[in-house]
Amino acid sequence: MKRQFLFLGVCCLLLLSLSSCQKVKNLLGFGKEKSTSTGWTYNDPENGNTVAYNKTNKLPKAGPGLIFIPGGTFTMGQREDDVMSDWNNAPRQVTVASFYIDEHEVRNVDWLEYLDWLGRVYISYPEVKQRAVPDSLVWREQLAYNEPMVKNYLHFPSYRSYPVVGVSWEQVDEFCKWRTDRVNEQLLINAGVLVHDPENQKDENSFNTEAYLAGQYTGTLNPKYKGGAVTWDDGILLADYRLPTEAEWEYAAYGTNADLDRERVTEGNLYPWKGPWLRNPEKRYRGRFMANFVRGTADYMGVGGEHANDGYDYTAPVKSFWPNDFGLYDMAGNVNEWVADIYRPLSSQDVASFNPYRGNVFTTPLLDQDGNLAPKDSLGHMRHRLQTDAELALRENYRTADNRNYDDGDLKSRISDGTDWRADDSRSSDDMYLKNANEVTSLIDDEARVYKGGSWKDMAYWLQPGTRRFLNQKKSTNDIGFRCAMSQIGGMNIKKK
Repeated sequence: MKRQFLFLGVCCLLLLSLSSCQKVKNLLGFGKEKSTSTGWTYNDPENGNTVAYNKTNKLPKAGPGLIFIPGGTFTMGQREDDVMSDWNNAPRQVTVASFYIDEHEVRNVDWLEYLDWLGRVYISYPEVKQRAVPDSLVWREQLAYNEPMVKNYLHFPSYRSYPVVGVSWEQVDEFCKWRTDRVNEQLLINAGVLVHDPENQKDENSFNTEAYLAGQYTGTLNPKYKGGAVTWDDGILLADYRLPTEAEWEYAAYGTNADLDRERVTEGNLYPWKGPWLRNPEKRYRGRFMANFVRGTADYMGVGGEHANDGYDYTAPVKSFWPNDFGLYDMAGNVNEWVADIYRPLSSQDVASFNPYRGNVFTTPLLDQDGNLAPKDSLGHMRHRLQTDAELALRENYRTADNRNYDDGDLKSRISDGTDWRADDSRSSDDMYLKNANEVTSLIDDEARVYKGGSWKDMAYWLQPGTRRFLNQKKSTNDIGFRCAMSQIGGMNIKKK
């Protein structure tokens, strides 16, 4: 028996020694298949073929905190009478691709981890951390006493599991980018490529996924690793954490949103749970509220003690209530949540039917005069620029980089006779716009972002996933938080019975 264990131990050491001389892609099983086109072995150094292939098409695992949401078709939009008379989310059938989304809202402890990293790494640029600090003054009101929340909500240990608030859309967008880099850095460490080296990660020498893939970050290599740099094609790194689109968020909020047996996608839930009621119908929980919200005028939590409506005066710790059918918590109540989309009242008429989204601004990596990637910036990030109209002149699918206003507020949509002025050079600039001296403007512009879900200070109407509101992306409140999403890379993974 001892000899068998000794033999197995020697075999393991031999395998480890061999694996250290190959790239991580070989460790994952790539390179064992032969091409059906040429007969050459994939990823074989003997024949020079560097293409990695694995016929199992194994999909990447979900990133930390994420739950897989299988894509599908659903009825997006208002489910009940539009009591606000906004008419900004007419029901229509759309399809979203499979994606991942956070199980619960991002918490104070997650944001504190973010601030700690920024303060430790960007020694020469303290303003980076300062820009990321939530606005604690959002708790103040002229005629209310909320000073304890101003001082304690973010930092006091009792609030660690509460959803972060006081964060703007722009701050949230930067958090998503930071989270992407930290997760991918840890994946490289887990794969034996890098090691943790907090002492040397300072300023521009901090890990950034894009800079690593571009060869502009090397980090501290694991001395046992003898392979080359990991590439995107190796399938180790994950896609970007980001805000969910409005369609993704709404689809995920409804949970099981259709009569699956009969493929009836025109019917679905009113709230993220089954039934039109706001209390749990199960016998052991009967009468308990399904979310943290305002029951009626000035009724934030009900009478004291065991008779309280939802039991929380302000926000509640994440996962305090029941998840929906996808396993997602607080898709109604607690805090509203930022989504990626630019707000337009008529988005339901404008956006595509597959993966609908308004907010695309297309960029391209910045190149130097020799055509190579420009050096990363002082914070360790790669540089980008907007694509120019001249570069896109021959494209059919889009012609300009900034598409936030496409068909709704751009020059084309404001011409008096509907003609595309770019195709008619004879038109003067005075003819390009509607000649209306009384033209009215509003708060709806290219910085107006959608938020959804209802909060601790909202009535039940806003708990419906089909409702939508907007706020400037630079502003924050004490009832708006967020959760992250991630695209699924690799297509569907359906196992048919």
